[in-house]
Amino acid sequence: MRYAMREKLFSLRDRYCIKNEQGLETFIVEGELFSIADRLSFQDMTGHELAVIRQKLLSLGKTYEIYRGDELTATVKKSMFSLFHAHFSVDVPGPGDLEADGNFLDYEYAFTRNGQPVARVSKELFALADTYGIDIPDNEDEVLILACAVVIDLASHEDN
Repeated sequence: MRYAMREKLFSLRDRYCIKNEQGLETFIVEGELFSIADRLSFQDMTGHELAVIRQKLLSLGKTYEIYRGDELTATVKKSMFSLFHAHFSVDVPGPGDLEADGNFLDYEYAFTRNGQPVARVSKELFALADTYGIDIPDNEDEVLILACAVVIDLASHEDN
């Protein structure tokens, strides 16, 4: 499935709209208005919360946790020591950890598991806002990968 994820302009908080390949809004991700650390709610279009993204404040490097209900689904951590590219590890309970590597401008990413490609994220240039095309195979957890793409955007472009 192909998705387009776009950060909303002119918002007082972090806010993303995710559309499916037919152009229909499928998910919305909204941050809290006033908070010390990032906390975002990942929802379907009926307002049902599918996941929560929380930034860990007391950690070395940028670290975010993704929860489904009260259960920790993944911990996403940005590597602190990469010179010309960005690297993120996605630790999930049990087997199946992911890695995300991108170019030095943080606009192109590939998610891999055990060295095998899982999903691709590509920034669409010439857009007024950050817009990413995200290709996810049908057998993958789309909510997890989309939430990780939000984390990567937050961690890579926090000054935007």
